[in-house]
Amino acid sequence: MHGAVSTTQVILGLSPLAVSLAVFVLTYAAIVTETINRSIIALLGAGLMIFSGVLQQSEAVAGIDFNTISLLTGMMVLVAITQKSGVFQCVAIVVAKWVKADPWGLLVMLAVITAVFSALLDNVTTVLLIVPVALLITDSLRVSPYPYLFSIIFASNIGGTATLIGDPPNIMIGSAVGLTFTDFLLNLAPIAVIIFALTLIPIYLIWGRKMRAAPEDRAQVMAFDAKAAITDSLLLKQSLAVIGLVIAGFVMAHHIGQQPGTIAMFGAAFLLLLRVFGKDSEEQTHETHRTWGEVEWVTIFFFVGLFVVVAGVEKAGALDLLAGELLGLTGGDFPTTAITILWVSAIFSAVVDNIPFVATMIPVIQKMEPVFGVDKLATLWWSLALGACLGGNGSLVGASANLVVAGFAERAGQPIRFLPFILMAFPLMLASIAVASLYLYLRYL
Repeated sequence: MHGAVSTTQVILGLSPLAVSLAVFVLTYAAIVTETINRSIIALLGAGLMIFSGVLQQSEAVAGIDFNTISLLTGMMVLVAITQKSGVFQCVAIVVAKWVKADPWGLLVMLAVITAVFSALLDNVTTVLLIVPVALLITDSLRVSPYPYLFSIIFASNIGGTATLIGDPPNIMIGSAVGLTFTDFLLNLAPIAVIIFALTLIPIYLIWGRKMRAAPEDRAQVMAFDAKAAITDSLLLKQSLAVIGLVIAGFVMAHHIGQQPGTIAMFGAAFLLLLRVFGKDSEEQTHETHRTWGEVEWVTIFFFVGLFVVVAGVEKAGALDLLAGELLGLTGGDFPTTAITILWVSAIFSAVVDNIPFVATMIPVIQKMEPVFGVDKLATLWWSLALGACLGGNGSLVGASANLVVAGFAERAGQPIRFLPFILMAFPLMLASIAVASLYLYLRYL
């Protein structure tokens, strides 16, 4: 156990486990009802964890994953500056023309681009780049953006499953165990491709068949000039150069010994410098304020609060109890353990952010080495990675990328509601886990 708190520290001498779980359940219940903004709820939950005595302030701060926060903030700044060049409008027009402005064709196209980019960059960066394009296209065609945003969330998490750098859980597993980019590609990319293709079928049956755009709206989109969309070619060159360097940094992160958060923040600061260079102080102030004003602070502070809430549950020993139960449940049978890890990871990753869950599960699986041996342990890592990454599709709080998409949607006046999303997403996520179970069984067990 992560040294559970002595009861004297906790309010009224209550059990830290009971208090932390009560705060956790209340926080999630309030987030689901959506009567109050989710960032306020998460920060209140975080405050309760500290005031009740479950966490010290220093432990709460230590529980915040600043790598994720920095990565999100840095990439949001890069996107905020880059979009002033008109590049997203340009990409939107090119994509729309490829598929003759057909609404279903566009959805598939955006989903494919999202999945591929999520595997090569990471899913958070990808949705930051793709969502503005999707919102521009749906606005021009006067169609509902919801199916597009829903598909982008699913594609980003499925694509992110395929590689070492696609999703934070994979980065954590890879660095803890020494698995390479190629290991992930050979073991997880084949099933990611299959699940992506299968996921498009229910999306087509739910929305695709009914997608229509008025002929005049399609004609208008087809008449757009991609080149004319670029309003600032110098800014475009600067932005693409800096984003290119940042992406190269992500790919090389392991070799240069830097975290993606540092690379993203440094890139953001550098592009901001290029943006204000040579301007007078008043212009610099205005430009800097405007750029920081476009960061999705609601999403950032929601994460800060959520990390603290989960840190409280973890410190009180709830996640360790889960791990112990897991081994007891499977009775040390290897195929049962592998499939159980997959399903438990998926369901938990839909409820808590998958990053703290994976952080807790890594040492648990490492402790199974004496029971199963090193060779068999590799299969358990693939179970954990598949469960954590695909499970992120189960709810809005399941993965960082989902919340970023929700933040954009809210700002565009098209909010994604927690409950309607979960009612459609959770069954689809379970279906993808069923396919993954079959894959694990046939390939490894």
